[in-house]
Amino acid sequence: MSTQIEDSIELKSCFFKNAIIRLLLAVASILSVTATFAQEVDSHWLEQVAPEDVGLDSVRLDQIDGLVQAGIAEGKMPGSVVAIGRHGKLAFLRAFGNKQLQPTPVPMTIDTLFDMASITKPVATATSIMSLVEQGRIRLGDRIVEYFPEFASNGKDLITVQDLLVHQSGLIPDNPVSDYAQGKAFAWKQICDLKLTAPVGETFKYSDVNFIVLGELVQKITGQDIHEYSQAAIFEPLSMLETGFRPSESLKLRAAPTEQRDGTWIQGTVHDPRAFLMDGVAGHAGLFSTARDLAIYAQMMLGRGSLQKSVAAGVGRANGGVVRILSPPTVDLMTRGVRVSSGLRGLGWDKRTSYSSNRGDLLSSAAFGHGGFTGTVLWLDPELDLFFIFLSNRVHPDGKGSVNSLAGKLLNVVVSAIEDPIADDSAIGDLERKDVGSQNERSPTLLGLDVLLRDDFRQLAGLRVGLITNHTGRSSSGMSTAALLHRAANVKLVALFSPEHGFEGALDTERISDATDTGTGLKIHSLYGETRRPTAAMLAGVDAIVFDIQDIGTRFYTYISTMGEAMQAASEHGKKFIVLDRPNPINGIDVAGPMLDPGRETFVAFHNVPVRHGMTIGELAMLLRAELNLQLDLEVIACEGWRRTDFWDDTGLLWINPSPNMRSLTQALLYPGIGLLETTNVSVGRGTDTPFEVVGAPWIEGRKLARALNAMPAKGVCFVPVEFTPKSSKFENEKCGGVNIVITDRQHFEPLSVGFSLARALREIYADDWKTDSYLRLLGHEATHTAVVGAKTMVEIRDAASLGVGDFMRRREKYLIYE
Repeated sequence: MSTQIEDSIELKSCFFKNAIIRLLLAVASILSVTATFAQEVDSHWLEQVAPEDVGLDSVRLDQIDGLVQAGIAEGKMPGSVVAIGRHGKLAFLRAFGNKQLQPTPVPMTIDTLFDMASITKPVATATSIMSLVEQGRIRLGDRIVEYFPEFASNGKDLITVQDLLVHQSGLIPDNPVSDYAQGKAFAWKQICDLKLTAPVGETFKYSDVNFIVLGELVQKITGQDIHEYSQAAIFEPLSMLETGFRPSESLKLRAAPTEQRDGTWIQGTVHDPRAFLMDGVAGHAGLFSTARDLAIYAQMMLGRGSLQKSVAAGVGRANGGVVRILSPPTVDLMTRGVRVSSGLRGLGWDKRTSYSSNRGDLLSSAAFGHGGFTGTVLWLDPELDLFFIFLSNRVHPDGKGSVNSLAGKLLNVVVSAIEDPIADDSAIGDLERKDVGSQNERSPTLLGLDVLLRDDFRQLAGLRVGLITNHTGRSSSGMSTAALLHRAANVKLVALFSPEHGFEGALDTERISDATDTGTGLKIHSLYGETRRPTAAMLAGVDAIVFDIQDIGTRFYTYISTMGEAMQAASEHGKKFIVLDRPNPINGIDVAGPMLDPGRETFVAFHNVPVRHGMTIGELAMLLRAELNLQLDLEVIACEGWRRTDFWDDTGLLWINPSPNMRSLTQALLYPGIGLLETTNVSVGRGTDTPFEVVGAPWIEGRKLARALNAMPAKGVCFVPVEFTPKSSKFENEKCGGVNIVITDRQHFEPLSVGFSLARALREIYADDWKTDSYLRLLGHEATHTAVVGAKTMVEIRDAASLGVGDFMRRREKYLIYE
């Protein structure tokens, strides 16, 4: 009996031992599989190394942390992930802040999945198109009607594949969201019925519609939608396991949320409303990815279409080797650059246009990149062998974030951290050097209107708008503000207002009558006629006043006064006031008095600011609201990419004469000093081809005045004796002697000092002829007037003119938007 029991115990013990062994083996097997899977997942990422291993200074790169944290503190975005790579390796990967603020905060992580928004265009759609070009299935010069005959209506039959890739098709930036509400088939019909907004191939107009059409073209040719084709042709071969349209449920859990749609937070579903209504798959938006995955794509492009797979530890995969997505000639063509009306574009890529504010200033001319509305930025520079990835959900939680300027600053830090030698200009092909002119060495500025357009007029959604504008109210691509607001699906333009010189900017009369705009059919209420302030009747049915006029940085230029009067009217009648900001063309750094004496406020001297105030129209609006104690809902839609040191020609923007006699940047720079003289009995060149560049009168002897002026210690300028005969205005058809003012060094030129030098010379040489009483009208400063009339020294005149300017500099500091 005992033996049987012992045998039974032994048997059971053996059974339990075997069971435990089997269990341990199973666990080990699971762990082994898990480890293998983890290695497999890790292996599709680039090797991560220290910055110094790829020629980057890690101390300099550490500045990124402070800049990003400051951006988070300022509400530019809730958080971000930044990735930097060089020489085929990942050298920097950090997460900052939160990926979610509402309903509860969730920290950002490096594996966060992001809605790429418009980065979909180059990475998924343009790359797919170029792969089809390589296969001989399409050509860049093919017309879209060859594939879609129904697309031909309204002049669209001339549009080619390349026109769409570089945004020169003439198609509208976005057709109404309602066109997509009934599904893809109806949306495509609406696109086919669209009219052109510009001649095909002539004007750069960034357009989502262009890439929606390209996405449809991919499906027409391959039978696969852009999601299916890009997975098969690009992302799967590159082992980009976390990239694609319509992410899986597990990936959605890692996604950064954007805004709310129908009361639910958007997380892992495309933010763009049109792409959403197209089931999340479209050529312009819908792609999701992570920083590490996007780094793989970036390295493939820097590798001219090929990628060497490797694991994080640097050991090749079993199925490793070179993966080729595109050929080197294809990548070169795609990124070389095509001249468009506002700069340089790649085929699907940005290079140097009004949309390049996130580019930074230090990248080489070979660089190419793109941004996305949700707060994503990707730039690559083959010459520096560098890629930069900035991923954020800047629209979370309320759509008010802004990251383009920050991304540009970060890129400057990154490029400045490069320590190893880089290729010289010989690395760029002859065509690239030809295409990149000196005027394109930095990206043009994005106007407030451009930002509004890019944001799909979200800031004006649902509002009935009264627009104060003139001929200068145009986007960087040339579209008028009035036309854009009139066509916007979510805005109702109900009234127009015009300033001095009228809606077309061509009138030079004391009073301007109301008119009718032929483009919109709306009445144009003149604010330079019977009234200079919008009345209650004019504002009936208006929810918000939008102001979009180009100023020139001088106190007595009356567009400032029109804005101030309108702001007061908006305050009185409870209307919102929105300024679409524009650059100060003569820079936002230099400030020069005199100030305005209390009680001398007029329509040419609206507020106590210096003659040269160094502010944008938007910054001035913020100052006026505060200092006039206006109860006003004011919003300034700021420019992007403009720096305070910039003159107009640094912006890459088209110069449009702000008024009939303001015909160049040179004249705008001369105006603060020379314009002061025009209320006196001298001609400042009105009625000639060079207003404000010449000053004279019938009683002036040009050589004598030029000698006196050239003897003065004025910097950056010389004076040439001339004779001229104005064809209109003061001294019409009378020969005048005088001087031509030539700016020789803009950085040291001081227009107010030159104006005072002229005034002093006139007072000293022509005391009996020059009438000085009216000189005070624009000057607005008794002490400066007294110093000029008393023929004081230039030091004494400048000292008088500087009174109160230091206090103004302190006053204005809190209202400055730009750095």
